Amino acid sequence: MIKIAVVGVAAVLMAMQLKEIKPQFGTYVVFGAGILIFFYAFEKLAQIIKAVEELSEYVTIEERYLQILLKMLGISYVSEFAASLCRDGGYSSAAGQIELFGRLSILLVSMPVILSLLNTLGRLLT
Repeated sequence: MIKIAVVGVAAVLMAMQLKEIKPQFGTYVVFGAGILIFFYAFEKLAQIIKAVEELSEYVTIEERYLQILLKMLGISYVSEFAASLCRDGGYSSAAGQIELFGRLSILLVSMPVILSLLNTLGRLLT
């Protein structure tokens, strides 16, 4: 975490210095740092996936539900990251559209769980 914090703070400080000379270079520095942090986060995501797989051995949950959960996690992280980059670049309209698409994607991915829940409720009520 300290590495990531140092990268983020250093990028912002460099961007502040470059803002007076050429503002677009500051944006590029922040984007580059964001991408670097994103790849570091992917390493952590791999560890989380491994831990979830280990947990699934102890708890009887269907594998497809775990896959759906991981997809939802990935969609939320990627859409938040992309929207933040757009917002930092001054394109809040594009950021809002990315967030909306992320939410709709999560809803679409979660449909099998919702349908299964409704099916179970229907069987209980009849």
